[in-house]
Amino acid sequence: MAELVREELSALAAIFCGPHESEVLSRSETDGTVFRIHTEAEGFMDADIPLELVFHLPVNYPSCLPGISVNSERLTRAQCVTVKEKLLEQAESLMSEPMVHELVLWIQQNLRHILNQPETGSSNEKCTFSTSTTMDDGLWITLLHLDHMRAKTKYVKTVEKWASDLRLTGRLMFMGKIILILLQGDRNNLKEYLILQKTSKVDVDSSGKKCKEKMISVLFETKVQTEHKRFLAFEVKEYSALDELQKEFETAGLKKLFSEFVLALVK
Repeated sequence: MAELVREELSALAAIFCGPHESEVLSRSETDGTVFRIHTEAEGFMDADIPLELVFHLPVNYPSCLPGISVNSERLTRAQCVTVKEKLLEQAESLMSEPMVHELVLWIQQNLRHILNQPETGSSNEKCTFSTSTTMDDGLWITLLHLDHMRAKTKYVKTVEKWASDLRLTGRLMFMGKIILILLQGDRNNLKEYLILQKTSKVDVDSSGKKCKEKMISVLFETKVQTEHKRFLAFEVKEYSALDELQKEFETAGLKKLFSEFVLALVK
């Protein structure tokens, strides 16, 4: 599989060879490869729409779907989410073979049709999180740990926006120097959140320059179980004592998660 990915990346670098057209953002034996492609596709009234496509290829790709993030200064966030969902649908038909170039070609040819679909502009459908039992079957939960936040106000607003755009619920939790993000939602949306978290300049470094988040770790990820609480919103909460934080986890049916992962951060 690793050889297939190397060959695909080499081919993509040759195809998207212009200045800043393609860039490998990260490469890891455990997390796979994340890279970005800048391209254009025909949108409304034959106008070219710039697209930033970020692909996360897990270590077992192409036997599994890639993670995909879509951004464009010409599209709303809801439209970007719709484009991403259509790309993932297309990716399902290309499983087991390297698919990134096919996906880029497909969106270049089909973006206009996607944007012309009435549901693309429906903010109610895209921004409301369903709590019905039919959604629960696809719900996942993940716990992230951040080392620090220097530009806290801006960082928090960014996290809240990402959670809202991707229809994720949960908690951003502060207790002393401990910073945790507990997210619940569709697994593909959780993957896109991680891509955004790792590739966006969301904080500042010690000199005050904007920087990407390099000190984030995924502590836990699993499908939501029957004992887990379904969060109805994403909230930012501060805790003055460890027992308050523990109560939050216990109320959510995550007592074991707290014992195994959070307590280790305190010691």
